[in-house]
Amino acid sequence: MLNRVVLVGRLVADPEVRYTPAGVPVAQLRVAVNRITKNENGEYESDFFNVVAWRRTAEFAQNYLSKGRLVSIDGRLQTRSWVDQTSGQKRTAFEIVADNLEGLDRKSEGFSDQHTSISEPGSEHMSGAARSAQPPSIPPVDDEHDPFADE
Repeated sequence: MLNRVVLVGRLVADPEVRYTPAGVPVAQLRVAVNRITKNENGEYESDFFNVVAWRRTAEFAQNYLSKGRLVSIDGRLQTRSWVDQTSGQKRTAFEIVADNLEGLDRKSEGFSDQHTSISEPGSEHMSGAARSAQPPSIPPVDDEHDPFADE
């Protein structure tokens, strides 16, 4: 079985980094990815994806990525389910868990490197060539959803 996602798009907001009760950093990002074909009006439409990064990858996102940056994301698709406390309805979120993030364009001030990237230990490095609202009622990720939390 294979669960692999590779995206190249622009961040629609600065990464939001939080820490689990165990002190593990987790970053939430939202990425806009243009479709490869134009619509009937001759314009490119975009798809928006929620991305979660853990540990060193989260710290990299916090330190080197910001709104508007072109990024490459290599990771896997994951689903989470919960019961909405307001409505009592079951909700599901689909998100990409990033194993590797790479900045593909220059950071605006004092940044000399064309490409910057970070990979989680054990993952392969892959290089790659708006709206900022978070979906409502999605609880923050915690270390129960991180398969490597006990490492």
